[in-house]
Amino acid sequence: MSLKNRTILSYAAVALLLILTGFLQSWSVTLVMINLCLISAIMALGVNIQWGYAGLFSAGTVGFTAVGGLAGVLISEAPIYEAWGVGGTGLAITVALLVTLVATIFGVMTLMTPGWKRRWVLTGTVLIGYFLIRLFFDEATDAIEKVDPASAGFLGGLGLPILLSWPVGGLLAALVAWGIGKVSLGLRADYLAIATLGIGEIVIAVIKNEDWLSRGVKNVAGLDRPVPREIDLQESPEFISWVERIHSGALEALTGDERAQALRDFVQYDSGIFVKLCFMALFAVVLLILFWLAQRSLNSPWGRMMRAIRDNEVAAEAMGKNVTKRHLQTFILGAAVVGIAGAMLTTLDGQLTPGTYNPLRYTFLIWVMVIVGGSGNNHGSVIGAFLIWFAWVQAEPAGAWFLDLVTSPLAEDNPVRLHLLDSAAHMRPFLMGLVLLLVMRFSPKGILPEPVRVGR
Repeated sequence: MSLKNRTILSYAAVALLLILTGFLQSWSVTLVMINLCLISAIMALGVNIQWGYAGLFSAGTVGFTAVGGLAGVLISEAPIYEAWGVGGTGLAITVALLVTLVATIFGVMTLMTPGWKRRWVLTGTVLIGYFLIRLFFDEATDAIEKVDPASAGFLGGLGLPILLSWPVGGLLAALVAWGIGKVSLGLRADYLAIATLGIGEIVIAVIKNEDWLSRGVKNVAGLDRPVPREIDLQESPEFISWVERIHSGALEALTGDERAQALRDFVQYDSGIFVKLCFMALFAVVLLILFWLAQRSLNSPWGRMMRAIRDNEVAAEAMGKNVTKRHLQTFILGAAVVGIAGAMLTTLDGQLTPGTYNPLRYTFLIWVMVIVGGSGNNHGSVIGAFLIWFAWVQAEPAGAWFLDLVTSPLAEDNPVRLHLLDSAAHMRPFLMGLVLLLVMRFSPKGILPEPVRVGR
């Protein structure tokens, strides 16, 4: 089967699975799944840019996701002026001292010749700068976190529309990736994976513990939404009238309180469906734009150069290509795409919950999507994201059903039966491992392998 037909068949299979889920479970569940599939597909595109284009094995995807999620708070939350009043000056002094310290270090590195004198001057500069920065920073952040800690305790944000947080999330993730890349991209592939894993965990630790910035594990709830809220729709006469017209056939046989209750039920259910459809439209537009850009870059001279570097760094470097610089470009681009997805996820949830950022969901699972779909193929990343997220969501209920069926001959209180039923929650990692084994055995290049391009 040609790759084109295989791609069409894969998209058709995904669509069929989602339609069957709508009929067999509910359309609300299906739409929730589609929205998370779309966000996961964007994350998978970002990882595919790093790995599929340049062969960079980054294990810090969770960190870029969290940075993008933080952008949702920094952009959309209203500023807390009392917190700025008690700690804003201290933070401004901290930033000024930090900039001065960095400039001084660069100045010493430039003006002094290498040797023991320069090392002593650099050591003294760093120590003095560190203690000065901590002096103002600790005092300012302690004061900020004491401002109504039950509901605030942080600086807030800019009070802008949350849609702006999506590109800002990508920008913040790109800045973090630039810093990581400048330090790590000269390392060997396995060391790069270890370094990015560690730095990703550092990013998560900062977001969890710096309450003045993100409220830490106390979470930030009630974020702005780019779509209407369900409760607003349920109180809107126009929406109620629209729902009444849609369900006129079911309502015309009812009268009085029975009809009013049925209408309320329809309005409540349809408001959720409408909001999910709005999110789906927004996410689909972003995915299509990023996919188009990713395809354009992959098929451009830059994309051909990146694949040449990926396949043979030594030969590319011998041809005059700056391998480290190109790796940094690709690393930053991939991280920016993941950061956009992180901001979209926070928008969908309506809250920032740093405790939920874990490598299993936001690193390992995204890698599984790319590998199963087919690294180096953007269509494969999208297909892999939809299929793996579908399997991840359905694994536990399907596993519970299967184990209940297998153990049905046993007594209800049989310890073996009870143990197996309690183990249904572990079907998710078991299924992911099984899927990886099967794909690696029967289709090692993924469902949609990277297309073979014949040079012109």
